Amino acid sequence: MSRQGQSPKTGRIAFQGELGAYSHQACRDARPDLEPVPCRTFEDVIAAVKKGDADLAMLPVENSTYGRVADIHRLLPESGLHILDEAFVRVHISLMALPGVEIEELEKVRAHLVLLPQAASFLSRYGIRGEAAADSAGAAAELVQAQTRSVGVLASDMAAETYGLNILARHIEDHAHNTTRFLIMGTEPDTRPRGEKMMTTFVFRVRNIPAALYKAMGGFATNGVNMTKLESYMVGGHFTATQFYADVEGHPDDPALARALEELDYFTSYLEILGVYPAAPERDS
Repeated sequence: MSRQGQSPKTGRIAFQGELGAYSHQACRDARPDLEPVPCRTFEDVIAAVKKGDADLAMLPVENSTYGRVADIHRLLPESGLHILDEAFVRVHISLMALPGVEIEELEKVRAHLVLLPQAASFLSRYGIRGEAAADSAGAAAELVQAQTRSVGVLASDMAAETYGLNILARHIEDHAHNTTRFLIMGTEPDTRPRGEKMMTTFVFRVRNIPAALYKAMGGFATNGVNMTKLESYMVGGHFTATQFYADVEGHPDDPALARALEELDYFTSYLEILGVYPAAPERDS
């Protein structure tokens, strides 16, 4: 198994979205020494790293309120990148507007579709209607260009800071636990044991035999390996082609996990480790 580290070359980290997005915040929190590079799509983020335009990719994989990020599990195995770390960002929502605007002047707010329901109680209290935007940070940039006093934006504090908007209210989200998990990925794997607790992420397809998934998972139970995530998704749009994505605690060199993976391999037609990385402290908070 490779034990190469990730050697910085460009000093840049790519993310999907506009400057001021929650993914940008994840970059600043986890890799403050790297220049953040905004990209239009997840595919563009991956391409930036593979072409050498950025050293690392910051990709969201799941949210505590909305579940997994659409399409990301399909992209990860095909990306050719390796998971090096994980990062968690608490999704605090702020209401912002042009400087000098009072909250009573606002008729509507714009934000990404997933943010609007999370601030429904606050918006209802002030009689403000929501309008979906492609990107919350992008909506902040558009507001500065349009200079519309009756429109506000729901986004991160970083978005207000980036575009010079005034924050009228902070932490207006209905759910206090809302958190997004990100994966930091690069072109070279780093499987060195780093930190007290390690995580291993892999994808697999089971063989076409009765109770294959049950048998494949048996090795983790009998060896006492904690599986923190197991999700299935279709491959190539076919109902009969199912791939599984899993996160487990431990390092592949740990005897217990090594035995579990060996047993899993017997019942699978495809098995690939996407990354071995330290568990973030937020997992225990």
